[in-house]
Formats: sequence, structure tokens, C-alpha cells
Amino acid sequence: MGLFDRLRGKDHPRVAFIGIDGVPFTLLSEHPDEFPNFAALADEGSAGDIDSIVPPESSACWPALTTGVNPGETGVYGFQDREVGSYDTYVPMGRDVQATRVWDRVTDAGRKATVMNVPVTFPPQRNVQRMVSGFLSPGVDKAAYPDDFRDALSEMNYKIDVNAKLGHDDDKTAFMEDARKTLDRRYEAFERYIDQDDWDLFFGVFMTTDRVNHFLFKDYERDGKNKDAFMEFYRTVDDYLGRIRDALPEDVTLIVASDHGFTSLDYEVHCNTWLEENGWLSYEDDDHDSLSDIDEDSKAYSLIPGRFFVNLEGREPRGSVPQSEYESVRDELKAELEALEGPDGNKVADRVVVKEDAFRGDHDDIAPDLVVIPNHGFDLKSGFKGHDDVFGVGPRNGMHSFDNATLYVDDPGAVIEDADLYDIAPTILDLMDVEYSRTELDGASLIQQ
Repeated sequence: MGLFDRLRGKDHPRVAFIGIDGVPFTLLSEHPDEFPNFAALADEGSAGDIDSIVPPESSACWPALTTGVNPGETGVYGFQDREVGSYDTYVPMGRDVQATRVWDRVTDAGRKATVMNVPVTFPPQRNVQRMVSGFLSPGVDKAAYPDDFRDALSEMNYKIDVNAKLGHDDDKTAFMEDARKTLDRRYEAFERYIDQDDWDLFFGVFMTTDRVNHFLFKDYERDGKNKDAFMEFYRTVDDYLGRIRDALPEDVTLIVASDHGFTSLDYEVHCNTWLEENGWLSYEDDDHDSLSDIDEDSKAYSLIPGRFFVNLEGREPRGSVPQSEYESVRDELKAELEALEGPDGNKVADRVVVKEDAFRGDHDDIAPDLVVIPNHGFDLKSGFKGHDDVFGVGPRNGMHSFDNATLYVDDPGAVIEDADLYDIAPTILDLMDVEYSRTELDGASLIQQ
């Protein structure tokens, strides 16, 4: 119990949210002996698998989780988004998130928030008592506010992210050592500021879980050579979660969640290569490496992960598909994507989602026309440099999944059934007694009244 808890009257309920990026619920729930702290949290509170969002990519998922609204409202659809009326693309950062974050609602209600390592939050906001940005941020010197917080993190050798390039090595030893250091520093920082800060909402994310999953998940799922290293890493995650839970005062409800699930990766699918081979996409010359290099004969193009755009006249600068043919062209592309099979004879697409079924809001003008939710094993890529083959194998052996994301709520009154990522923000606000309009959010509180 920190000084804050000894001095302050507990006049409002509080929430500590711990994110475990990309952790599938079954990984934790199927190994209660390996992960006793997660098992105890499930037994004493509520737990279950939830759905992610369309598309299930971290850059889109975290804005959705932290706002409770879909990408049509957040304005962030993936790691790379397209400028309105242009073929130029950009990497969305915190200022590109157009919806209200849950910690902004908390601070607007006169409460205090500490926010640490949430993806897509750079540059750090100044309306919270402290923030260090997460994934996609530069070094701590620019990603932390206020200055004394930045200095303290630097002294702790805090790491925003693991060195993912190490994961490309066949020997994963150096990668796992770096992952463990990153995890350790994150826990030490969380422990310190959970104890010492005067917060009503603590919101922190372990990103390293996603990184480890990308390079070792198939080893776990199919008994590969790195399975022991994978399980040892997650035993540490479980230990840290247990320590955090034990350190929380009684008036704090702990929520633990992932932004998407994970599964083994068998094939990378080079979507723009497939479009080119099937007459949907062509380029102005052979030396192409970006979306701006497509020519006016192109009917469609793709951005990661599995987002497909009709090259529409009046919307795209060199649009070739007339508005009058939009529906028929989109239907044709959807049918071909639904029929696409991998080298193993399995369908690539679990389903193909049309834009109006997934996206609503003031920022749907850059929404993809179709999104492929792939079957497990097929990871959708969308580079423009060109690949000789549609299907290939890269250095990663794990991939995101729409299903099997994780949610634990240390409250037996939470009902985690048919829930999704959008339900987390309203659940946090409900637990904290922070008012919000139900119609503002795409999700609903999971707390039984």
C-alpha cells in the first residue's frame, strides 16, 4: 500500500487496466497450473474470450479499445492509412485518433489517470498526470511526460519496445533475452507508479507479449524447439500479473485484456501480388514500391492487414472504376477473395467484410471497401515492391486472430459472454462511476447492475 492510499480517502471506485497485447485467452485458460495467477483471477472474478475488431491489428485495436468506438470514429484503420483523396499513406499516431480516450473521460470528470505504454499514443498527452507512449514511439526522451517522469524512466533503463529484428534470427536466444529485459523494465515501472501515484485510473500495456507471439507462437502451439522459452516467458508474465494484483488496494478493480488473439502462421499472403496476377492491379513502371505507383488501369489495391480498396473514380486520384460500377466491382472482388485457396487447399478467407458492416462515423472516408478476416494460418501482407509468389514464408511463425482475445475482470459481477473489444471502455467507466452517454459508444458495460 502506497503513501497515496494511506493519506487519501477512498471516495471513488478506481480501476487498474493491464494490457497484454496479442495474448489469446486459451493460452492462459488451458494452463492453470502454469499460470496460477491468471487462474485465480478467473476463479475469483470473471474471465473469457472476446472478439477483437475489424481489422484485428494493434494500430487499429488499441484506439478502439481505449475509446469504445470503431475505426470509422477513431479514424485509425491500421498500421498504415491512406490520405483522403490521395495515394499518399502515413503511419497513424496518437494525434490521429479522433475519438475520446477513456482516460480523457476520466480526467474530464475531475479524476486522475496514469497512462503507460499504450500503443498509438505518441506524442504523450499533457492532460494526464503522467504518460509514456507505447508502440510506434521514439525513445523515452520524447515519449514521456512530465520531465521528471522521463528522467526516472531513463534511469530505470525503461524500454518502450523489444528489438523485433532479433526475432528474425533462427536462434531466438538474443531475442528472448531482450524480450525479458523489456518485460522486466515494464513491470518495474508499473510497480513503482501503481504504488506512488495518486491515480483513479492506471492504464498500462505489456506489448512484449505480442512480439514474442509473432516469433514463437507456432513453437508453443505445435511443440517446436522454442516452446520451453515461450512458456517460461509467460510464467514471468503470470508472476508479474499476480504481484500487481496483490499490490492493488481493495477499492481498485483490476481488468486485464488483450487487443486480439493469436494463432500459428503457415503462409504469408501477398495480397497486391495476387491482385496483380488476377488483373486487378497494375503499376506505372516496373520500379514500384508504394501505393502512389499504381496506374489508372488498376481496379483495386490492398493495405495491411487484408484491407482492399476499389480504385474508385472521384475518390482516388487515378480512379478507374465509375461510381455506377462500384457495387458490381466490389461484389466481384469479394467473390474472388472468398474463393481464394492456399497451397494446402484451405480457404484463405474466413469471411470478407464489407465496409458498411464494420465502420460507421465521421472518419469513414478512408475506410477500406472490403476487409478479409483470414482463416488461421494465413497472414495477409500488402507490400508494393512485388513478390514472385502470392504465398510465401517469412521470419514470423505467429499471426493475429480476430477471435480468442482475452478479458479478465476482477469482479464476479462482470458477464463476459458474446463480448468484444468495444465493451472494455464502457466497463471501465461503469466501474469508476464516470458518466457517459450509451449512444456515444459502440460497446456496452459488462457489469451487471
